[in-house]
Amino acid sequence: MTAPTTRGFRPGPARGRGAPDNREGRHATAHTALEDDGWGPPAPVEGEPTGDSPDGQVATVVQAETARSLVQRNESGDAGPAATVNPYRGCEHGCIYCYARPNHSRLDLSPGLDFETRLFAKTNAAELLRAELRRPGYRPVPVMLGAATDGWQPIERSHRLSRAVLEVFAQCRHPVQIVTKAALVERDIDLLAPMAEQGLVAVTVSITTLDTDLARRMEPRASAPARRLRTIETLAAAGIPVGVNVAPVVPVLTDHELEAILAAAAQAGAGHAGWVLLRLPWEVAPLFRDWLALHYPLKAGHVMARMQDLRGGRDYDSRFGTRMRGEGPLADLLAQRFARACRRLGLASGGPALDASRFRPPPDDRQPDLFAT
Repeated sequence: MTAPTTRGFRPGPARGRGAPDNREGRHATAHTALEDDGWGPPAPVEGEPTGDSPDGQVATVVQAETARSLVQRNESGDAGPAATVNPYRGCEHGCIYCYARPNHSRLDLSPGLDFETRLFAKTNAAELLRAELRRPGYRPVPVMLGAATDGWQPIERSHRLSRAVLEVFAQCRHPVQIVTKAALVERDIDLLAPMAEQGLVAVTVSITTLDTDLARRMEPRASAPARRLRTIETLAAAGIPVGVNVAPVVPVLTDHELEAILAAAAQAGAGHAGWVLLRLPWEVAPLFRDWLALHYPLKAGHVMARMQDLRGGRDYDSRFGTRMRGEGPLADLLAQRFARACRRLGLASGGPALDASRFRPPPDDRQPDLFAT
């Protein structure tokens, strides 16, 4: 039976994209399926992505959005940043394993291709951030810039929202953590280097694999692995604390590369490291299963069997404390391998402590400066 799809996209690989289809999310109010009636493909809907273009490409559509809030506090009690800021919704990198894909289902869009082709740019991000930082009682904590989306994904080249947000943080001397797969972060060294001198920023470059072919299939529009290593080298040379996140670790496909990735990053100048086990919440699990069947059919069963060994017999376990690492002998072995490699390579586990004591609220541009001469 044909998998449910939306907006006229036919299941199958789309050039330069990660998701194999555009199935509805769990909050969808209507469900559709394409059927071949012999009259050819359906007519495209104006402004909608389609997988039926002659070259197999799916266009990226970016919609401006006026956000109502920006700084999101993390009260989950699990490991992670104390607060996050996401200037975009959706991510053009198209990583098939992205745990944030289900967020698109809340917008009545697909966690599949919609997540990587129908993007939202929070055009008022910098203005809103200033307003939130100047609120009485605001308590500064290190903020992760880009947790549910990569702040330096390809559309950042033209929209420059992450840079605008970073400029506000720099002006206010607010601590920032950055995790990215994009070499584009090098563009903002002029902001990052002075912040680093004040202990206000640390950058972590996420590397899933050193295998270029696997990376091209799994995270098609992220920077190539070798290019990410050069980014680590460039940031380290500029005096910016930089580390590597081996994430996600995918059983069978990438787990054997754990030590090699850490060694390559350390040689490039990384000073800290972390790792996260593959997470398959909600719609990500069936998307990932279909992706495996499409690209690695002979390994698909082995990958998912190993995943279930790590997740208590399920595709995913969302419990705090285990969702990032898994459980059981295989999870323990991964943790031991990571710790031993970090000791051998001189990599700190986790990033450096950032200084929140320097924070100063942004000036209120609406009020005159009483002390101006």
